[in-house]
Order: sequence, then structure tokens, then C-alpha cells
Amino acid sequence: MGARQVGYYLDEENKWSITEDELELRRTDAEKDGLDIRAFTLINPGNPTGQVLSREELEIICRFCSKYDIVLLADEVYQKNIYVDTKEFFSARKVAIETSGCENLQLISFHSTSKGLIGECGRRGGSMELHNIDPYVHTQLYKLASSGLCSGVSGQMMMSLMVRPPLPGEESYELFAKEESAIFESLKRRAVSLVKGLNEIDGMTCNASEGAMYAFPRVELPQKALEEARKRNQTPDTMYALSLLEETGICVVPASGFGQKEGRIGFRTTFLPPEDELNDAILEFKRHHELFCKMYS
Repeated sequence: MGARQVGYYLDEENKWSITEDELELRRTDAEKDGLDIRAFTLINPGNPTGQVLSREELEIICRFCSKYDIVLLADEVYQKNIYVDTKEFFSARKVAIETSGCENLQLISFHSTSKGLIGECGRRGGSMELHNIDPYVHTQLYKLASSGLCSGVSGQMMMSLMVRPPLPGEESYELFAKEESAIFESLKRRAVSLVKGLNEIDGMTCNASEGAMYAFPRVELPQKALEEARKRNQTPDTMYALSLLEETGICVVPASGFGQKEGRIGFRTTFLPPEDELNDAILEFKRHHELFCKMYS
């Protein structure tokens, strides 16, 4: 068994290619390499691109997994983090239940208080929902969970709040709604601000962050920089990310680790810092990029 990404980023838009033909091609290639495909991992809204999948795309994935008896592992921790009015989150389970041909789809969906809108990274708590999973597997998963350390009290309380938030008319509803709205609107502003700032840097292009908390810009580098990366036995975006860290203290993840299409150079970053700090970081992104390109021009 092994792990392999099923999609790749398109040069023009840096988006996943999700079509029936593409999935079939990737399955065929994997089986030719001797892989026994058991599971398909889906992150929606996405990491690292921040894309939000359409219902049609989810239907394609659900039918594909059902057809080949592949367990669909749906990471949906960012389901409330959607910042584009034209986008809507659809759970994989809802799509599977409502889509013909998916009646026997085996699905496990994941949620967590450590990510998403709550985003309490230090408070560990999460859940799995099992759909069409054999009862024996249920017992083994329960046994496995029971044999390990459980989430702390604060993590369990956060999970309880996440799965059953205060309802209108309850004592804490107004305060909860106010705080949740403030967090969401701030993230939405930061998503727009970061992408706008990156796109204003000469030599960078970045799609809108539709959801989650990431931006995935593409970077154009001088030929001498590419040659220097080869001499160092590094990918160009790894060399660029290390330079950014050394010059500014900003830590990003080289995009080469995410299965981007050959020839693309970029990185994944996030808009989690407070708004004033994020604006300063955008200026530092620009300063570093100009220095880096000048060094290798």
C-alpha cells in the first residue's frame, strides 16, 4: 500500500483537476505501479489551496469511491471557513446519501476543534462520523480510541460546544453568535487582504482563498535562481522559502511538497496572524521578493 495524490494543480489556475477521466487515469497509473488502493483522502475546504469543492465535484468523487469500493476519508474541519458568497459547503455524507450509485459508499468524515472556525489549536478535540462502515470496524476503532489518552477536559467541552452550539433563545446565544461572527468576518478580511497583497507583488499570482485558512501563490523566479537551486540540490521553492525565513522571519511551506505540476514554483502560507501583523507581513513578502530577484538577476 502507498499514498498518492489523485489530482494536480493546473498551470493556469493552480486548481485541482477533478473529473471522472482524471480519477480513472490516476487509478490506472497507481495500479500499474502495484498499489492496492484502499482509501481516498479528501480535504474540503482545501489545504493548501483554500478551494471549496462544488457539489458536482463531490458527486464525482463519491461515485468513483463507491464504484471501486474505496473508503472515502473526508477531512471537513474547515466547513464553516468559506469566504466567497458564491460558494457553499456540502458534506460528503450528504452528497453520498443523495447521489445515485453511492448507496454502498464507505465514508468516514472528520471534524476538530483544533482547526476550522473555532481554531483552538491548543485544545485537542475531534470527532469521526462513520457511514456504511462494518460494525466490527466500529468496535476496533472504539477499542483503539479507548486504549489511548483521551482529549483533555477543555477539548471535550469545546467539542460539545461545536456539535451543539447555543440556540436562539438560550442564555449564551447572543454572545456566542457575536464572537463567532467577529472571528469569521476577521478571517474573511484577512483572506482578501493577503491574496490582494500577494497579487500586487510583481512576479506573484494567487487565486482567491475561497475557504480554509491558506493562500497558495505561484512565484516567478529568475533563471539564475533556478540554477543556484540545482547547485544546492534543492527545489527552487525550498530555497526561496529558506531565504524568506532568514530575511524576514516569515515561515512558509514550499509548494513542491504538495504535488504541484512540474514547472510551477510557489508556497503555502496562511492568513491566521492578527490583521495588523498580516499587513506588515505582506510588506515583508514584497521586500523579500524584490531582494531575492535582484540577487539573482
